[in-house]
Amino acid sequence: MARREFETLTPQMFYILLALYDPLCGLEIMEKVNEMSEGDVKVGAGTLYALLPRFENEGYIKLVKEENKRKIYLITNNGKRKLESEKERMQKQIILFMKKDYEYEI
Repeated sequence: MARREFETLTPQMFYILLALYDPLCGLEIMEKVNEMSEGDVKVGAGTLYALLPRFENEGYIKLVKEENKRKIYLITNNGKRKLESEKERMQKQIILFMKKDYEYEI
């Protein structure tokens, strides 16, 4: 079964939304994702600029201003709820994994 768009978030999607708790432009988003993930997650320009309008259409982010051809984005309350639900989903997966791991030790 194919994953429906935004049903779950890829690591790149998750970090982009997380980065946008601060108003940032595209280059700043890529740098912030790299910094927050300690280099584990990379977001290329193609991926980022394909995701930004889709996130905006979904209501997860909003354009807050344009200056010198730079678009500055910020996460919305809807985007914060999406991050929270994704965090909860990942926590459940970790708990299930740990339970299975402990079953083998008994």
